[in-house]
Amino acid sequence: MKKYIVAGLLYSFSILAQASVSGVALDSIDVDASNKESLQNGAVIYMDYCMSCHSLEYARYNRVARDLEIEENEFVERFIHTGAKFGELMENAIPEKQAKSWFGSAPPDLTLVSKLRSPEWLYSYLRGFYADDSRPWGVNNVIFKDVGMPHVLLQLQGLCAVEPSIGHGEALCEEYASEGSMSAEEYDAATYDLVNFLAYMADPSKLERERLGWMVFLFLGIFFVVSWLYTRELHKDIH
Repeated sequence: MKKYIVAGLLYSFSILAQASVSGVALDSIDVDASNKESLQNGAVIYMDYCMSCHSLEYARYNRVARDLEIEENEFVERFIHTGAKFGELMENAIPEKQAKSWFGSAPPDLTLVSKLRSPEWLYSYLRGFYADDSRPWGVNNVIFKDVGMPHVLLQLQGLCAVEPSIGHGEALCEEYASEGSMSAEEYDAATYDLVNFLAYMADPSKLERERLGWMVFLFLGIFFVVSWLYTRELHKDIH
């Protein structure tokens, strides 16, 4: 019950969180929960680079596998690195006390981060890191000033030596302090997949809800036509 209360509070405060980033230029992103290939790649990136610190404890592995159309054996092999069972909640293995000792505070659960922040915020944030020797982790972020998190995707993106340009459709880095394994275009695509996956995690029933919504509209349309014909037939002899 406690987890559901927390989830509700996070969702309720999402509007306030959006207001906190008003005035900050963000790059646009159009998430697509029907793009299974993107969701699968985003899940791989999350499990490999994020899950060691950030849990997704409001979701279960088997539900994600079903939605992403991945067989159980393949999912367990590729996505579960903590020894958890297929039907368990997606919690990480790091103890909260140890996490607080390492980072100063326990890394937050990210199941609802897309609702709390927005896909645009996440997309811009993950592409907004740059070198800053004054910070404990040696990095800062254009979107989240004085961020307390390391650049976990540095191996992929590299590290910009100066503040990248965010809010103009692409993250532009004029000079790199270190090179990554991906080009700028490849990293943007990988970041899109990761954010797309997090957007799905925050609202896993979106496609089903939309499908049922269209069915309801169809039913109401048919019911309206039948009702109109029936009413016309009843009043035919009155006039």
